[in-house]
Amino acid sequence: MQRRAAIAVTLLLVFALDASAQHQHDSAASSWQWSAEATVFAGYNYQYRKFTDFDEVESQNWLMAALSKTFGTTSNLRIDAMVSLEPFTLRDIGSPQVFQTGETFKGGPIIDYQHPHDLIMNLGAEYSRSIGNTTLLLQGYVVGPAPIGPPVFMHRPSAGDNPQAPLSHHHLDASHITPGVIAVGIERSGFKFEAGAFHGQEPDEDRLDLDTAALDSYSARLSWADGPWSIQMSGADLKTPERKSPYDATRVTASVSYFKGDADRSMAWMAAFGQNREVFGKLEAYLVEGTRRFSRNVFYGRAESVAKDILDAGFHPIGVAHTHRQSQVSALTVGYIRDVVSQTWGTFGIGGDVTGYIVPENLNEPYGSPVSFHLFVRYRGRAGATHVH
Repeated sequence: MQRRAAIAVTLLLVFALDASAQHQHDSAASSWQWSAEATVFAGYNYQYRKFTDFDEVESQNWLMAALSKTFGTTSNLRIDAMVSLEPFTLRDIGSPQVFQTGETFKGGPIIDYQHPHDLIMNLGAEYSRSIGNTTLLLQGYVVGPAPIGPPVFMHRPSAGDNPQAPLSHHHLDASHITPGVIAVGIERSGFKFEAGAFHGQEPDEDRLDLDTAALDSYSARLSWADGPWSIQMSGADLKTPERKSPYDATRVTASVSYFKGDADRSMAWMAAFGQNREVFGKLEAYLVEGTRRFSRNVFYGRAESVAKDILDAGFHPIGVAHTHRQSQVSALTVGYIRDVVSQTWGTFGIGGDVTGYIVPENLNEPYGSPVSFHLFVRYRGRAGATHVH
């Protein structure tokens, strides 16, 4: 029954996408504005490491829909929803990815896989009101982004054409699917300050449910944007973020990003730092990524150096805290996509990438010299209109 309900929610949002496209001609009928966008990667994933080869035919995907209304000239309400079919298009443990960590599977820590995203990735609303040159913000999400870190990898221009999550995902932007968020903000002259309360623990292994729980964690983010540039600094106190560990953690992040261009020609890049301060030690991540588009040709790349807790990952009860052995992993990805079909209903591209790694000495024996490959088809669609109802 729960699976049927999940599929019904997904079909409803797909219908919303189609309805938006059909009503584009009626842009003056109502002040309620619909918008929707979807991204689907479908292809072959091959991950080689010593003793183990992973390969999978899989799909990473997500669909976003929003309904917004302007009240007078000063206020706006936006209702957001986002879903993913990854609970059905990826293995239960997730997508094979050498050195990736985060969340759990069958009670144990996930290692060498990127976990599937929940069916319901985002569900909530934002209200904004302008007072002179100042804008006040109020956000509430059943599931949504906590105010910490840069935009999540799937939504930022520097990473949106790469099907693979960064190894630094859980150091920077994993809070984009947070069960329960209340946040306030103020924006003026390009500066924005946000603060919020949310549930700090990562989602559970049931990808079809809503992980509602107490708002027990807190974060704040200061950002600035001007033209193509944006900068953010943020920090959070997280209540038992890892289900395998009963200890709290602190996360701090900083990033600078640049985007300039249009649908035919653009340049985007981001440099970021993230740190998880845990009872077992401080885990740091450094990331630089970029995307360059020339008409139908897209080139992308990513370089990372990330401290991973692989050798000592596992459940630790209260009272047995100790310093863990860290493994500083480095990865370099280069990729290319050729858009072969571009219509009003969306764009199809064919692409691939390769990732090489610098393996730390304490992981040489189990990992050797790993390498990763992706070959895929990417679909991207967007629609927006005024809905008459």
